[in-house]
Amino acid sequence: MIVCHCQHITHRDIHAAIDWMRASDRFALITPGKIYRALGKRADCGGCMPLFLATMQENANLGVPAEVAQVPAELRNLRV
Repeated sequence: MIVCHCQHITHRDIHAAIDWMRASDRFALITPGKIYRALGKRADCGGCMPLFLATMQENANLGVPAEVAQVPAELRNLRV
């Protein structure tokens, strides 16, 4: 299914980019901007963003692994 008509990005492109990014760096925070860059494209009108985000959320590799998401006890109460 085409998700972004302006840049001709399909749901398969989005899933492939997420899978590639997670395989290359399991700690990476994956954002729409990073997906566009991985595909060599840029967001244009933004009309696709709700569908783009929904497609991203369907991918099991989007989230950071649980062992990475846990904050060490000594860092929990730090203030900026």
